[in-house]
Amino acid sequence: MNPDDPLLKILACPLDKGPLHLLVQEPEESGDALYNPRLQRRYPIVDGIPQLLPSSGEQVTEDEHEELVLRISGGSDISGSSRGPQTPGITP
Repeated sequence: MNPDDPLLKILACPLDKGPLHLLVQEPEESGDALYNPRLQRRYPIVDGIPQLLPSSGEQVTEDEHEELVLRISGGSDISGSSRGPQTPGITP
């Protein structure tokens, strides 16, 4: 799955119905995933198909969550649009 996939614009977390972030596979990771930072849940993408059942998601540890937030902050959201740099204390 790539950030330009139009399906990504309509996918939402099955638990809170909010947007998800695409996590593209890193060499040490098992595969692509969709991540909900609000609930700290990661949903796997298997053979290009997002597994968005509540039972398919896995809770990540606090340390893992911090790493993933750093990875997606200032990066692309699920729709692939860039949020750009954030200024502390200022909400865009």
